[in-house]
Amino acid sequence: MSETRVDSFFAIDKPWAYVVLTKPDVTFLVVVTTVSGFYLGSAGPLDWIRLLNTLGGTLLVAGGTAALNQYVEREVDARMRRTAARPLPSGQLQPREALAFGTTCITLGALWLGFGANWLSALVALSTTALYLGLYTPLKTRTTFSTPVGAIPGALPPIIGWAAAHGTLSLGAWVLFAILFVWQFPHFMAIAWMYREDYMRAGVRMLPVIDPKGDRTFRQIVMASAVLVWVSALPSVVGMASLRYFFGALILGMLLLQAGLWANRARTNVRAKWLMHATVVHIPLLLIWLVLDRLMTAR
Repeated sequence: MSETRVDSFFAIDKPWAYVVLTKPDVTFLVVVTTVSGFYLGSAGPLDWIRLLNTLGGTLLVAGGTAALNQYVEREVDARMRRTAARPLPSGQLQPREALAFGTTCITLGALWLGFGANWLSALVALSTTALYLGLYTPLKTRTTFSTPVGAIPGALPPIIGWAAAHGTLSLGAWVLFAILFVWQFPHFMAIAWMYREDYMRAGVRMLPVIDPKGDRTFRQIVMASAVLVWVSALPSVVGMASLRYFFGALILGMLLLQAGLWANRARTNVRAKWLMHATVVHIPLLLIWLVLDRLMTAR
């Protein structure tokens, strides 16, 4: 009787388990960055059909990549408290189901991008998957250098949007890439500090695992936040945005830097969590401000 109830529960809950497998929280940032990249890469009126195709294809590729990441890391996830309830470690889904789901999503997403937008955007999306799964994921248990490596695919969603709208990867695309690349350091170091014991238990070589006092970790947080202040102002320097955007980006960047300095003064999990929230708020606000600046300038 108990086995029947368990099987029935999993059958009812499976659709949601597949949703969880795509990491919806990460998907939100993928949507924001892809849309901003598409809009900023567009010339003339916005092509809404192409935008929807770009979003659909990108979300499938991103969700499929997240699913395959959890397939590869299912044993690591089972050893960490923060990930033990994920669909694979908890038994809600079997590894073969995650493998089939992830592969299907990536394939369909790339084809959707290729036919619905262009093949350059599909190539960038597949490169994101290849770097994330083929390089970043295996490096996580081997070296702390996995963080800068992982920041590369993490910064590619706006490039997908730009490529889909513009058809080429011009300077503006790489400016967006640089902003996202640098932003990930305070974001992921804050998370890594919060869950350093979990990472140590699972054998994941994040910087806080080998830096118990946090000197190197918080130095990296503060330095990256300081660099981000100026990198986020680059759109004004290269002619993508006005002086109005420059000052807005400067204010947002200085606020994030202050959050990093504040977290460094105590180095508690609570302050690291607030810093993580600050990074999550910062990047959508920055990109929305960049889009609004272009809208106001175009009037």
